[in-house]
Amino acid sequence: MSEVVQPASLALAVSRPKTAPFDWRRAVPLLLAAPLLIYMLVFYALPVVAMLLRSVNDPTWTLANYATLFDDVVFQKTFWITLNTSVIVTLGCLILGYPVAMGLVRSKTMAPFILVIILLPFWTSVLVRSYAWMVLLGRHGLVNEALMALGMIDRPIRILNTTLATQIAMIHILLPYMILPIANALRQIDPSLIRAASGLGSTPFMTFRQVILPLSMSGVAAGTLLTFVLALGFYITPAMVGGPRDITLSMLIAQQVDQLNWAYAATLSAILLATALAILAVARKLPGVGNAFRTSMR
Repeated sequence: MSEVVQPASLALAVSRPKTAPFDWRRAVPLLLAAPLLIYMLVFYALPVVAMLLRSVNDPTWTLANYATLFDDVVFQKTFWITLNTSVIVTLGCLILGYPVAMGLVRSKTMAPFILVIILLPFWTSVLVRSYAWMVLLGRHGLVNEALMALGMIDRPIRILNTTLATQIAMIHILLPYMILPIANALRQIDPSLIRAASGLGSTPFMTFRQVILPLSMSGVAAGTLLTFVLALGFYITPAMVGGPRDITLSMLIAQQVDQLNWAYAATLSAILLATALAILAVARKLPGVGNAFRTSMR
């Protein structure tokens, strides 16, 4: 039997590994997100990096700007005020927002109206809402006039430019960021679980404590972290309705920028950013919160 001799070109083509064709379908999501990624890189990431570098290279490469914060009484007091205000505002949003979220999920007929009330703050700017609270909480505002009309006070009391005014206004503005994640978690709870708990003799409070609350922790965790991080960097509302003794870290940064103290302002900005990132990292490591976030991401 004679052997068939293959041409050299055909043998080379057979031995050459075949390359998989380029799959454009996999590249489509990346191409669609490319404009946003470029925009975020140019207008967000690069300015943030430049700010962080300015905290260590202005006027020369040194960490002295960070070392001085340990003895800076103004920074320490401002940092404590910022954390304290953020915690109180977050707790206030959680206490007020959870019942509203339950009402939004449970009520079928009133759900559209409740949703409009929740989203109403998003339709106006933060500046306008802060001005509205200035009008309401002023010495001759609606609150003082109502208290005097009811005979509860004899003369106007000081509410505006106090810590209480800052907390009230911030809770009002940040409340939707707490309600919507909780409502989304509550909406995903299987109603048959609640009916089963009631059928087994559980009271409404026991059903809430043992069924509804644990299953809604993903929304609680997301809303709490979102509200707290936003409250850390709040500027307009504390600056307008707060008092001179309630200076937050964002207000101190703005003051340093106005004084052209760029190195100190960049250092404070880096501390604020690091604090927010550290809180997010620690929260994700906590057993309950971490599991809640993993559940919400599925």
